[in-house]
Amino acid sequence: MAFSVGNRQAASSQIDRIIFALRWLFLLGALVLALMAPDSSSEALGTPLPSGLLIVIFLGAVYNLLVAMVLWLGAPQAWFGGITLMLDGVLSAATFWAAGADPMVMVGAGLLPVVTASVRFGWPVGVGVSFAVSLADVFIYFLTVPNGADDMASVVAGILFLLFAASLSGLLTTYTQGVLKRMVERSREVEARRLRAARERTRAIYEMASTLSATLDYKKVLDAALDVGVLGLRELRRDARLVGMVLLFRDNELYVATARRLTRRDMAIKVPGKRGIMGMALRQAEPVIGSDPRKDPELRYFMAFQGVKSVLCIPLRAGYDNYGLLVFGSEKPNAFSGEHVELLTAIGSQATIALQNAVLYQNLKEEKERIVEVEEDARKKLARDLHDGPTQGISAVAMRINFIRRLLERHPEQVPEELWKVEELARRTTKEIRHMLFTLRPLVLETQGLTAALEQLAQKMRETHGQNVVVHVRPGVERLLSPTAQGVVFYIVEEAVNNARKHAQADHIWVRLYRQDEFVVLEVEDDGVGFDVKEVDSGYEHRGSLGMINMRERAELVEGTTYIESEPGKGTKITVLLPISEEDEGPEESGSRDGRGVSGAGGAGGSEG
Repeated sequence: MAFSVGNRQAASSQIDRIIFALRWLFLLGALVLALMAPDSSSEALGTPLPSGLLIVIFLGAVYNLLVAMVLWLGAPQAWFGGITLMLDGVLSAATFWAAGADPMVMVGAGLLPVVTASVRFGWPVGVGVSFAVSLADVFIYFLTVPNGADDMASVVAGILFLLFAASLSGLLTTYTQGVLKRMVERSREVEARRLRAARERTRAIYEMASTLSATLDYKKVLDAALDVGVLGLRELRRDARLVGMVLLFRDNELYVATARRLTRRDMAIKVPGKRGIMGMALRQAEPVIGSDPRKDPELRYFMAFQGVKSVLCIPLRAGYDNYGLLVFGSEKPNAFSGEHVELLTAIGSQATIALQNAVLYQNLKEEKERIVEVEEDARKKLARDLHDGPTQGISAVAMRINFIRRLLERHPEQVPEELWKVEELARRTTKEIRHMLFTLRPLVLETQGLTAALEQLAQKMRETHGQNVVVHVRPGVERLLSPTAQGVVFYIVEEAVNNARKHAQADHIWVRLYRQDEFVVLEVEDDGVGFDVKEVDSGYEHRGSLGMINMRERAELVEGTTYIESEPGKGTKITVLLPISEEDEGPEESGSRDGRGVSGAGGAGGSEG
């Protein structure tokens, strides 16, 4: 209702402006008449014709200026049209009287109120006003001209012409109003369709936002973004075929993650994303519109884009990271407008944020699974160590006790010697168990630090297994490692030393920890038999032990990198580089940054060969 009232007020104001312009034309015609009229006195009143007409023209100009002021101040009320119609009638009669009641002037003067009434109120009112104007003009004519009956035919002709003008102007006005009404109705329909489309896009964007916030599956995120983009380009689908796809980076190449109207062959295509419109969008980090994909160095490989004449590429970018592209193509030339670009850019931005969250969640999930696998491997290793060590010792103790029980019956004199052997076996098993408990949770690492823990590890390796382990720790390096990194270093050393003890047949094992540039360097080296690294790496995942893989994965947990060097007969060297963070970096006690100092040595005093 408010919309139609507003339209009526706007239409009335426009009519007032048109009549205002017609009034100036009327006054201009009266002025021309005054300038051309002879300077003679009227027979009835004795008033000079030009002077009286000029006064009427002046008063009419003042009246029209007042109307202009009212129109300028704002849309007038409904009664304004009736008042101006009455004043237009008075201005018409005054002009006719001042012109000496000339029948020809009656026609021109009478057109103003007749046309005004027809345009403003319709042709029936215009006909009625024409009758009223005609009666007023006849009265003025007989009052002004003494022998007015002699020229009565001209007066009747003028009246008939006024009636014809009223009917014609009324019919023209009615037709014009009908045309305007249909135009308004069509504009209303267009506006209603536009509002419906806007509501649908808003609802789709809201649903997409709900989907993006409710899921961490990047495939659902991309499907939702693509569907909303297609919905936003719905008017293009009516006129021409529309294709769309989402490309993501994998191994420095763009692959099709999801698409609409692409062929199976297109879904398997990979492009570098460095040239053409896609490369431009990625470099500029903003939407790019192109044409004729058949000439594009990368889009030409997609069969679905062969008939496309307009292409829009939206980069999926968060910060300095490019995740991929949102690409749409239409068979219609110059299909994409600024509104389309803004809508699809907003969709791409929301999709990028959700995609970033999904990728982070996926990375965390994979990291969690990797940590679980590492812990599972640790449990398997513990089970193997228990089976190969303490379990075998306890089984041997049980068998010897059974043997001693029989000796008590047959050869009692041999019992003391066997009891001594059982005692030694039990002590050795106890040491193995204590060593395993130490490696599982070295309390000294928590209480005294990494250096003390490594020295104690070396001592227990000598006491339990007779293995010579030498520890060299640069003073102050321990402070450069977080507690988590220290635990990782201890685990890697324990794993590497055990591997060397079991498989390398080494006389010495050296453990070194020092700083070099922006890294803390861990080295575990032995003088054992060595092995072919490439051969072992190629089939290591299928072996029963995953020691080297575990070391690499443990180092990666603290952003470290592991290197293994070995050759048959030349021993093995394992190097781990751990980056130093700014919050961990502090002043060192002494020495240069890359020097190697000795903090302590465990084992049987072997030297570094």
